[in-house]
Amino acid sequence: MRILGVDPGLRRTGFGVIDVDGPRMRYVASGTIVVPTDDELGPRLKVILDSLREIIREYAPQTSAIEKVFVNSNPTSTLLLGQARGAAFCALVDCGLGVQEYTALQIKKSVVGTGRAAKEQVQSMVQHLLALDGAPASDAADALACAICHAHAAPLADRLRAAGVLDQPAFGRRGTRMRNGRMIGNP
Repeated sequence: MRILGVDPGLRRTGFGVIDVDGPRMRYVASGTIVVPTDDELGPRLKVILDSLREIIREYAPQTSAIEKVFVNSNPTSTLLLGQARGAAFCALVDCGLGVQEYTALQIKKSVVGTGRAAKEQVQSMVQHLLALDGAPASDAADALACAICHAHAAPLADRLRAAGVLDQPAFGRRGTRMRNGRMIGNP
């Protein structure tokens, strides 16, 4: 399976492509879409949309993963980041890809083992997991980490879907919910 990971940003959007065969992962490509800052918002979002469409045409991923937007103290920044993420999301869906969303905490925990990992730790683990000669740039490393997170999570999601767990609202019957990755309540 070929996975495209995306780390959205209005100034810099990272992308990373990996191939997954069972437990083995292989690096395919990564990079950063640098968005011009002197343009109006519409043309900037179009750069993200068009660039990701081109990346999808070139590398032909079968699925994709994107980092979820977090809310920070600056609502304007959060809104702009959400618009960049929306442009990226539209490119993925427009090209026919399934999209899975992961929080930064989920991605870091999947790749490094802790959700509080520093950017340098993520870069180092991505380099190690994909057997790269050097650490990838920060935005590309985050996108590759997103793809790696999906590679780790997808088999479990497939098993849960096959068991009918993910098809039910709220992961089961009324009163069932998730806590620390486990179902609690009425199974």
